[in-house]
Amino acid sequence: MSKKTNILDKENLRQVILDFPAQFEEGLKLAKDIRIEGDFKSIEISGMGGSSLPANILRVYLGSTYPKNKANSKRLTIFQNRFYSLPHEAYDNSLNFFASYSGNTEETVSSLKEAIKHKLPSIGLATGGKVLELCQKNNIPCVILPAGIQPRYATGYFFAAMFQILVNMNLIGDTTKEIVKLASQLATNSQKLESEGKKLAKKLVGKTPVIYASPKYKSIAMIWKIKINENAKTPAFHNFFPELNHNEMVGYTLPQGKFHTVILLDKKDHPQNIKRMRVTANLLKKKGVSSSIIEMQDSNTFNTIFTTLLLGDWASYYLALEYKQDPTPVDMVEDLKQQLA
Repeated sequence: MSKKTNILDKENLRQVILDFPAQFEEGLKLAKDIRIEGDFKSIEISGMGGSSLPANILRVYLGSTYPKNKANSKRLTIFQNRFYSLPHEAYDNSLNFFASYSGNTEETVSSLKEAIKHKLPSIGLATGGKVLELCQKNNIPCVILPAGIQPRYATGYFFAAMFQILVNMNLIGDTTKEIVKLASQLATNSQKLESEGKKLAKKLVGKTPVIYASPKYKSIAMIWKIKINENAKTPAFHNFFPELNHNEMVGYTLPQGKFHTVILLDKKDHPQNIKRMRVTANLLKKKGVSSSIIEMQDSNTFNTIFTTLLLGDWASYYLALEYKQDPTPVDMVEDLKQQLA
């Protein structure tokens, strides 16, 4: 890891972001031999916080690339579980992933114990902790991820590992070579995105960011919001068009504070939804609310998702520095865990 470039960035998060594209090839390698028998109609991904983000992205990616990524005639449904127990669909011919970067996330560990009790098909993903311990004890495959970073920055490892497992089990088509190639291109673009993110961060200083996107990419807006919360230690919110035009937009009639909306515009979106985004920005301007419209890269789905996410990483990183915050630690989360324990 290179020398820190800012004294506030004590754990060198900037380098973690720069290194992010390399996670995809490593994640694919870590899962190359992992599979279990079964012809599943869905997958259930249990995870919390940063460990749940890859599931959101996998849903978007597979949904956008189907039928290219299908291996058979069935479309694979992806469910997410963010609770202590498993929902009913986890029992219905579903492959269960349990993703916890630390391996000790109490909600995920609780769900894994339920799966073990009922002998549900399961695979773990963790750096160690109770998830790895339970998997080893019960002969459950587990992808052991590299440790040393925050869970919210292990998305590439999680995404690639789950993708490789689904390929191994012939549940989706094999586009792993394409992913490695696209990740390399992502690395090439990272410093350009860093410059753009730094400029956007200056627009967000002193304001509450609200991230908007289309329904297809609403998970990307949510991840931007999370990165701003955890990196910059400040409130942020998200929503999606056209739903927000039917309710939330009216709230800016009497804004209780200063806001800045970041609109993630998909150039392949429905033309009327794109029109809504631009019209909404103009209406908000009349209410004293500033906006930034970000046109997402559209060469391919991988590029659209991860280029936009990297831009959010850089914007949240530099917003943290603007607020004189170390972007890596999440002290309130750790305090909560101690009090719950």
